[in-house]
Amino acid sequence: MNAARRRRFPRPSLVMLPNGFTLANLFFGIFAIVSASRGQHVQAGWYIVLGAFCDALDGRIARATNTGSAFGEELDSLVDAISFGLAPALMMYFAVLRHSGWDWILVFIFAACAVMRLARFNIESAGEAKKAAYFKGLPSPAAGGTLATYYWFSQTPLYNEFFIDWPWETIMRFLMLTLSALMISDVPYPAWPKFSFRTLHGVLGIIVLFSSVFALFFLPREFFFPVGVVYVVTGIVLAIL
Repeated sequence: MNAARRRRFPRPSLVMLPNGFTLANLFFGIFAIVSASRGQHVQAGWYIVLGAFCDALDGRIARATNTGSAFGEELDSLVDAISFGLAPALMMYFAVLRHSGWDWILVFIFAACAVMRLARFNIESAGEAKKAAYFKGLPSPAAGGTLATYYWFSQTPLYNEFFIDWPWETIMRFLMLTLSALMISDVPYPAWPKFSFRTLHGVLGIIVLFSSVFALFFLPREFFFPVGVVYVVTGIVLAIL
């Protein structure tokens, strides 16, 4: 009887664990905004990437410990709006676009599309188990992470060798508008595969996870933005096919 009751009502410490990762995501999102306003754009990119890792873990921890709740889902969406909507847009504004008077409109457009993307996701997935193989529209963490790591990639020798003559302010405007449109589109994007050794899809998820952790420490500037672009293009190709 006691064992069954413990399974039904998890300990408070377990209930707070996934929400703690969600709030850590919020912490990194706000810290990214503060760092970008101080001109620390490399550090700001780090904080958004770290926030994305926290965002990837909170839901999995909630499912593993059976502590998922409507409160946690709403909290996650509200935090994502800041960490992957407002924070990366402001980072690019401070890093690239602030010299042009009306470019702040791009911050509003990107943040607004991220908020609408999250609101639509909450409505469409309300009361349903999140087992879909595809997302409708580009997920906001992918959009925000791709945008934030563009500055990293722009500081690499590869970028300076092949793209040095490109107008990077124009590229930034195009990138922000493209990511904004994809977030509120119906373009299908593959969901993150579950971790398992029983299926090929699960093994792929484990490989992606360890590759990302390895790149986080050894090749962050060269890895994350190109991978984000590949993911963005993958959805467009799937929509065409």
